[in-house]
Amino acid sequence: MLSISSGSVVLDRHEVWSGFKQLLPISSFVVVFAVAFGLAAAQTGLSEFSTVLMSALVFAGAAQFAVLDLWGQHVPVVPLIVTVFAINARHLLMGATLYPWLRELPRAKRYGVMLVVSDANWAMSMQALTGGKPGIGLLFGGGMALWSAWTFGSWLGLYFGSAIHDPVSLGLDMVMGCFLLAMVIGGKRNLRMLIIWSVAAGASLLAYRYLPENSHVVAGALAGGLLGAVWMENKDAH
Repeated sequence: MLSISSGSVVLDRHEVWSGFKQLLPISSFVVVFAVAFGLAAAQTGLSEFSTVLMSALVFAGAAQFAVLDLWGQHVPVVPLIVTVFAINARHLLMGATLYPWLRELPRAKRYGVMLVVSDANWAMSMQALTGGKPGIGLLFGGGMALWSAWTFGSWLGLYFGSAIHDPVSLGLDMVMGCFLLAMVIGGKRNLRMLIIWSVAAGASLLAYRYLPENSHVVAGALAGGLLGAVWMENKDAH
């Protein structure tokens, strides 16, 4: 059974500001990708207002780039919805892992926090929460830093995007992956975690090879998450 310390569920101004500052370094890389999105959106024909509004309300980089590929005079609504859902389905699992802590908050705050959950602030907050440290302020404050960077960068890209039209050529597409890998290495290291992450990686690679595009994210998360749920950690071993 998961043990939750009262100090880990804290959402006050100090914790939120601390979380905001902790995610500022990686937010600078988010700005670069957002600039590329702003440029791509402008080239696709989206208006400035629509581009910034999409980034502010959707806040999902990979999904927004995918939408641009489907955008045109006649937008295929059903394929668009399916594509966005498939790419962002991992947020269902993020919400499930965060629920033991978020349920301690009032409903309005709970859903307010989830509006800005992304890979980076989720990984850092889960590392803190599972260690019995405050992580909800980190989740929300860090999410606000990432959201601000993504929205601002999207606007910036409308005017200066041509300077960074291909972030992949600069290796910037590896930044988030390396960051999440660092979170994994910095977490608990035992045989159980090694096997869980290996199963998740294996499932993701197989899905990448044989299943439709972007399904590897969901497949890896489901495989690792299900194994982790079935193979509960033995607290007596600590």
